[in-house]
Amino acid sequence: MVAVGQVVAAHALRGVVRVRAYNPPAPSLVAGRSVLLEAPGGARHEVPVLSATPFRGGLVLVAFQGTDSREAAQALVGSRVLVPRSDLPPPGANEFYYHEILGFEVATVAGESLGSIAETLPTGANDVWVVRGAGREYLIPVIADVVRLIDRAARRVVIEPLPGLLE
Repeated sequence: MVAVGQVVAAHALRGVVRVRAYNPPAPSLVAGRSVLLEAPGGARHEVPVLSATPFRGGLVLVAFQGTDSREAAQALVGSRVLVPRSDLPPPGANEFYYHEILGFEVATVAGESLGSIAETLPTGANDVWVVRGAGREYLIPVIADVVRLIDRAARRVVIEPLPGLLE
């Protein structure tokens, strides 16, 4: 299962919720598909999606079966929305999903091994990979000027560090 968003608020009075999509407009959130809602405490339950409509600011208005009041919608706030990996659309030629590159080894174009990708931090302007290895941690911006190659088959990323990036 992969998290595709988080319920951030109830919307109006009829049980619709606002979901902050991790990858707007959340193409895996569609009517007729079931998702898992994971409450902040970790409890999960499956629920069918009745409707999903893009909203402003990367939000999606979602109606879930069985959630038909503002109070019921409010009870879902904080829950993560999870879908099976098979429900994700395939990435394009130069695209990837962050969950699939966790653990990929990172090396410079000169062949220096830096470690492996431990997590991704969203910063607003661009995302940043946290790369850990050999007792060090590097923060690598995920931008075209730095990331030169993502080799899925070899589970490897090649970067060209900007001046001062690895100091």
